[in-house]
Amino acid sequence: AARSLGLPVIVKPACEGSSVGVSRVFNDADLEAAVALAARYPGELLMEQLIVGGEYTVGILDGVALPTIRIVPAGEYYDYHAKYLAEDTQYLCPGLEDAEAEREMQAQALAAFHAAGCTGWGRVDVMRDAQGRNYLLEVNTAPGMTSHSLVPKAARQVGIAFEDLCWRVLETSLPQEAARA
Repeated sequence: AARSLGLPVIVKPACEGSSVGVSRVFNDADLEAAVALAARYPGELLMEQLIVGGEYTVGILDGVALPTIRIVPAGEYYDYHAKYLAEDTQYLCPGLEDAEAEREMQAQALAAFHAAGCTGWGRVDVMRDAQGRNYLLEVNTAPGMTSHSLVPKAARQVGIAFEDLCWRVLETSLPQEAARA
């Protein structure tokens, strides 16, 4: 698969999240160790072409794309350490300074969310290369929901407090008749 895709690639276990078991492979010598790490976890292994660029996320709430967040880790990339242990990862919201680029990424994220058959709320992760092209990474249907998670950060940017966000998320899971009652 690495030969077919061409290096650099990402190697990861298919059934994990939070960057657990993920490796970035830039040369043939590192491929075997990356596969061995990912194989420690149950399920299939995935190999993807590595997109070099900025990492973004777009929260979705009841049919609306929230402001983008640009994720800026202090290290090489947004790995498990940068997500959960580091104190120096930056989250810039809105993530794009150009208003048109911001609207474009939000529209693409919302379209991907709907194309995946999702409703209610979630999060769409995107990479943006140096030429300004956006690449969908994943649609996350169960993103973190602590006060410091990414969807609450974006909601806060548009004036939605954490407690209100929790209620709005719950309301999206109710049948429409119950939500109006």
